[in-house]
Amino acid sequence: MKVLSVVIPCFNSANYMSKCIESLLVAKDDIEIIIVDDGSKKDNTKEIAENYAAKYPSIIKAISKENGGHGSAVNVGIENAKGKYFKVVDSDDWVDKNSLLKIIKLLKNLIIENQEIDMLISNFIYDKVDAKKKKIMHYKGLLPENKIFTWNETKKFKIAQYILMHSVIYRTDLLKKCGLKLPEHTFYVDNIYVYYPLVYVQKMYYLDINFYHYFIGREDQSVNETVMISRIDQQIKVNKILFDSYDLQKINEKCLRRYMYKFLSIVNSVSCVLLIKEGSEEKLNMKKELWKYMKSKNKKMYIKLKYFSILGVTVNLRSIFGRKLVLIVYEFIRKKFGFN
Repeated sequence: MKVLSVVIPCFNSANYMSKCIESLLVAKDDIEIIIVDDGSKKDNTKEIAENYAAKYPSIIKAISKENGGHGSAVNVGIENAKGKYFKVVDSDDWVDKNSLLKIIKLLKNLIIENQEIDMLISNFIYDKVDAKKKKIMHYKGLLPENKIFTWNETKKFKIAQYILMHSVIYRTDLLKKCGLKLPEHTFYVDNIYVYYPLVYVQKMYYLDINFYHYFIGREDQSVNETVMISRIDQQIKVNKILFDSYDLQKINEKCLRRYMYKFLSIVNSVSCVLLIKEGSEEKLNMKKELWKYMKSKNKKMYIKLKYFSILGVTVNLRSIFGRKLVLIVYEFIRKKFGFN
């Protein structure tokens, strides 16, 4: 069995996918790389994937499919994964080779010692074009280091320190057994990928290493602010899926419940801020509709998110001054942490 399966969802990725693939090959036979060509038409993504698979047949598998979106490609990766653990690496991102070897060594030792974890967390870097200083997102002070731990040993996460797809490696069987199925033809499903399995996670491990390079800079990138506003319906769709996934009031583990509320609050705030930033009456009504939807689905969760969360209170300030204040805070956080 391979130690780690990595899926690389690709869609017209010919210009940058090789950098991603090459960064993973250092792990050699301990890794399984699954390149999923999600119906690319504009370039030779499929050919590049097949050439790599032919060159490294014991390491790389190339799969071609009709276009179904990022989530569909991840679903295919999970279905085909044979490794003990599973990671998603986007085709325009890459990993630090030395950090990958440290992760492989840790996972191999845990397997040898018959110690199973459900989730491994490491740091990631906002690798933003033209940024003189790259922002590193770490979890020091929040998570115990270099030991297996549970949710009860975690501390309160700060606004910008929540766990993203870039920082997480899941146990493959956990993903298969928890029933995770990402929606097709939908953007921003990485939030579902990292959120939905959390209630099944019991044992975790944190390595304070800068592993994942999250590239930000292409104009057509899904996290580009202009693109996000144009696709706000997709963000809201994911928002609602997350909200409907669990009744958080029924989660007994206090720290897990607290973290999942924080995650939902952040996703809600992103949706609301983008709607406020666009500023039209139509978009402001969409914000009202989102909160109305949550209230109709689960009033207790709605109240918790709207009235007992600083983010919920802030994005629901009704005056013009209140909306301006929201945007000022948003711009400060965006510049500080380097996202978008």
